Formats: sequence, C-alpha cells, structure tokens
Amino acid sequence: MSEPSPPVSRRVELYDTTLRDGTQGLGVALSLKDKLNIARLLDALGFDYIEGGYPLSNPKDVAFFEEAAKLNWRHARLCAFGMTRRKGVRAADDVGMNALVDARTPVITIVGKTWDLHVDEVLRVSRDENLAMIEDSVAFCHKQLKQRDDAHEVFYDAEHFFDGYKANPAYALATLRAAVQGGASRLVLCDTNGGSLPGWIRQAAGEVMRELQLQQPTHDNPTPTPSLAIHTHNDSGLAVANSLEAVAAGAVQVQGTINGIGERCGNVDLISVAANLQLKMHHDVLQPGKLQRLTELSRYVYELANMNLAPGQPFVGAGAFAHKGGMHVHAVQRLARSYEHIEPQLVGNERRILVSELSGASNIAATLGQKFDIEHDKDVQRRVLNRVQDLENQGYQFEAALASFELLLYEALDRRRPYFDLDHYRCVILKRDHEPTSTEAIVKLNVGDALEHCVAEGDGPVDALSGALRKALAPHYPQVEHVKLTDYKVRVVNPTAGTAAKVRVTVDFLVLPDGETESSAHRSFTTIGVNENIVDASWQAIADAFEYHLLETAAPSLM
Repeated sequence: MSEPSPPVSRRVELYDTTLRDGTQGLGVALSLKDKLNIARLLDALGFDYIEGGYPLSNPKDVAFFEEAAKLNWRHARLCAFGMTRRKGVRAADDVGMNALVDARTPVITIVGKTWDLHVDEVLRVSRDENLAMIEDSVAFCHKQLKQRDDAHEVFYDAEHFFDGYKANPAYALATLRAAVQGGASRLVLCDTNGGSLPGWIRQAAGEVMRELQLQQPTHDNPTPTPSLAIHTHNDSGLAVANSLEAVAAGAVQVQGTINGIGERCGNVDLISVAANLQLKMHHDVLQPGKLQRLTELSRYVYELANMNLAPGQPFVGAGAFAHKGGMHVHAVQRLARSYEHIEPQLVGNERRILVSELSGASNIAATLGQKFDIEHDKDVQRRVLNRVQDLENQGYQFEAALASFELLLYEALDRRRPYFDLDHYRCVILKRDHEPTSTEAIVKLNVGDALEHCVAEGDGPVDALSGALRKALAPHYPQVEHVKLTDYKVRVVNPTAGTAAKVRVTVDFLVLPDGETESSAHRSFTTIGVNENIVDASWQAIADAFEYHLLETAAPSLM
C-alpha cells in the first residue's frame, strides 16, 4: 500500500483569544499590562489575529483597546468581540454594536446562535428574528468599518455549530447564509460544548463547504472570501485533533488560546496546533524562524497568568522530551528519533535525561557523564544509581533537583568536601494580634577555625535561615552573596502517616553575576531535602544549595 500524499502547503491563520476566552478559565486573571505584553509577543511571533476582549464587558477591556490603538502592530490584526444585536432593536441603536465599532479595531468578531435549541429556549426569539439579528449585526459592523478601512474584516462565530448542525442542519446552514449575506469574511464553526469527535468535525465542515459552495483554499489563494474557520473546546480531550480535521476539510483559520486555557476544560491549545500544522502538515503558520519560540511563549503566558507549568504538555512541557527508563535513554543516546517524534529544538524545548529509581546506569552517564568524566566508569555509575534508589525509597526525588544529584556524584568521586560544620540553628516566630508575623533565624556554625553566630530576619523560617547562613558564610566565601533563593515548594511524601508524615522540600536558587542585577541572571539550580520536620527538610535543601554553589565555583574548603 502506498503512503498517503502530503497535504498541499498553504497559509493557515492563527486567531488567538487568550485575552478573552482564555481569561474565562478557572483561576486565570490577567492585568491590563499582562494583556498588552502577551499581545506584543503574539504579534512578534506572527499570530494573525489577536482578540482583545468584549469592549462593553468591563473597563479593563475598554482600556486595552485604547492602549492597543497606540501601538505599532507588525503582523497581527486586533479583533473586538461581541454578540449580535438585541431582539427588537436596530443594530445602529444597539449599545453593544456601537461599542464594537468604537473599539476602532480593523476586525470585529460577532457571535450568534446557530443551534435552534438556543434560539428557542435561551434567546426565546423566533428563528426568523435570530437570522435577522445575525445579518443585521454583521452588516452594520461591515458598513461602519468600511468607512474607516478598506481592509476591514467581520468574522461570524457560529456558536454551538456542530450540535446545532446535527440537530437541524437546514437551520444551522441558514444562520451561516445570513452571516454571508451581511458581509462576513470568515464563518467560524464553533464546537462550544467541546463534545464533538474528529470524524464529525471533518464531515460537517466538508458539507458546509459544499452546501455554501465555498472555494477550497490553495497555496495561491489560501483565504478565499468567505471561508471557514474553526473554534474548538477541549471537553472531550480532542480539541487539537478536531481543529486539524477542520483544516484538512478546508478551514483557513484556527481559533484558540495559548496553553489551551479557557472555560471548563479549556480551548484548543494553539501551541500544539501551530507545531502540528507546521511540522506535521507542512502548512505556513508563524513568521519564519518563530516556531522555536513556542516554549518561551507557553511559559511566558503561564507566568503572567500565575499558573503552574504543565510538565506533560505536548511539544513545550518540561517533560515533553524527558527520558527516565534506562532502555529509552540508551536508545536516545544512539538515535534520538527512536523515542522522539521531533527534535526538541524545533519548538525551543530541550531533551532531559532524568535520574530516578527507574533509571539505568546509562541515565547517569547521559546526564552528567561528560562533566564528571564518568562516561565509561561503570562502577561509579552503578554506585550512584544504587544511592539514588535508596534515597528515592526514603522520599527523595532527583528529577527536578539536579544540583542535589550532582552532590551525590561529587561524593561518589570523593570530591565533596565540607565548607562548614553546623553547631545548631533556631527559628523564632513572633505573632501579635493585628500585626504582621515576624520570623528570626539564628545559625551557629564552624567555618575552619572560626565560629560564626549570626541572626537574620525573613518572610518565614526558610527565608530567615537562608539569610542567616549566607551572613555566616559571606566573610569566608564572598561568592555566596550572588546566590538568591527564588522559589520554595513542599509536598507530603507519605500522607497516611498524618502529622508524622515526611515532607519533601525543593528550593530554587538563582546565581547572579557579580555586580549585576537579577534580570541578567544566567544560571539557576534546585536542591532537595526530606524529613519529618519541614524546617529541617528546608535546612537540608538550603545547606546543600550553598555547598553546591561553592563546589561549582571551586572555592577552597577551610575545614
């Protein structure tokens, strides 16, 4: 059997609605500055359309459009989003319609009802009135924008299209025809409930193409007017597959959000969409050379939205190209594509070799073999692996704490030397009614022949202990001044033990170049501690972090 021929390469538009649909997700909030910064980055990467929000919904969206109008957009076109006119009101007299026009964007996206269930039970208007609302709204925006800009566009979002088309195909198609009559250049088929399957998406989109006699996009004419777009939600976990099927059926545009954030189970993830369209389907999506910034874009949006990164996120997750099993690592070292579907660098990611109790000796060699010159030292590899397995049985986990793992290698090679000897530490927490809590840490230790006894205040025990240890070491090892604690995480290892359960603490540190600022930081590392006492687990991680930094900077031990 011959292989299927590759699809014809053409331009596929990316329409980002992170700033509107994405912010409807649980726990997602973006400031005005956040929205502007995300929009700038999307524009720099070559996204075609950026939906800024609904200008009548809140003051922040109004302010966004005001500020966005002052910026110089290199590629993207801004879109204002809103609903059709209200029933019984002329579009010219509808406050929502006028707010869309007043946003002064080159593109307006109108959402309307396609499913007769919604027309009958939610809007509670006649079906003919709903068709009139769609046509009038699109026509009004089309006319108003044309007076300002010949290159204007009006998109029509057919809400719940796939459910509506299944229930009443004739009426669903009538709503699209009303939008075309009003002047819509894109007919956006929305899987609003996110429950459709890929085969139905492709079938329905193909039938719409035939019924409305829409031209198939080609390389020479990638966006005929009017043409189809797709907007999917991920409630069945199929949003990416559904979007790709719609493109295969003739859609010229995919609407979605960065990282798939959005209401309920989220929207389609435009990160995965862009990577699949360009790398697998060979379509033109982002600006040349910008696909390599997808990982940066993903993490930037997570950071601004104050969300945790998803390690298993396709293409850009920290675990997307991470290998733990010894057999896998051995194969990847021989031939990367034997266990990787693309090269990580194509999307700005990197390969990671993980070290854990499941690892083989090849993991040790692949991770740090070259740095420690143990690529061919099977005895050291095996000893370190046995030690890792013992420690992970106690609750340690070295996958995200590479610095602690390196300390094991220093120890195995007899190159780990003490830089200080702890006498004791104490933490004092003072809480008065109606006053902020204060924390003080006292650290007493020996550094060579010197006895250091230092006190430091902090935001909590961990911050205070870090400050006191740094103060004690700085007179002897000035390089510790360049190490800054940036993040702290704690997890219960054996929760069934109740209050006696062990906790696993990981602490992130940033190394700042001498005399420079945090923004110029060039290296970070993570250490780990495990103990029944959360403060002692934290001390282990902090002490190991300073010791690791001193080893890495080749500081001579005074002990």
